[in-house]
Amino acid sequence: MESAHTLKEIISREFEWWAVDLVNARPAKDHKKGADSGIDGYINFFDDTSGHAKKVIVQVKSGYIGVNHVRDLKGVLAREKAAIGALITLRDPTKPMLVEAASAGFYETEDPSEKAIKMQPGSSKRYPRLQILTVAELLGGKKIEYPSGPIAREETFARAERKTRHQQEELF
Repeated sequence: MESAHTLKEIISREFEWWAVDLVNARPAKDHKKGADSGIDGYINFFDDTSGHAKKVIVQVKSGYIGVNHVRDLKGVLAREKAAIGALITLRDPTKPMLVEAASAGFYETEDPSEKAIKMQPGSSKRYPRLQILTVAELLGGKKIEYPSGPIAREETFARAERKTRHQQEELF
């Protein structure tokens, strides 16, 4: 935690990229400065057979945080039509922040086979739509909650096209 605070003090943008990497998200912008539209990272996932990716939006705050930051993230979720939002912070959330996050409701899987699985005891398929995680929790092993399993898959990074050895030699 001390190193995280030091990184934030030295170069806050590097801290944001590091925090986004903690949750295996893809950074939203290159190393350019400027407005980030309230998005620091993305995680794309598929939880049904439609072939359309759903988004988890990641936002990182290293300084003072308040309930207004949670409301802003709710607005970004609506604007981007994202399934889930995660606010990563160095500081512990306040009670009003937790209440505001809870008011965002839940994301539920839409695939019919997933809904059938949901009926089994102990296998909930509801995920908090807005989640607040501290860096300390992430370093302790906590993860963003979103669909995963036999139907769901994560597609955060684009995969390179596979080339045979013969095709690779042609490149040179």
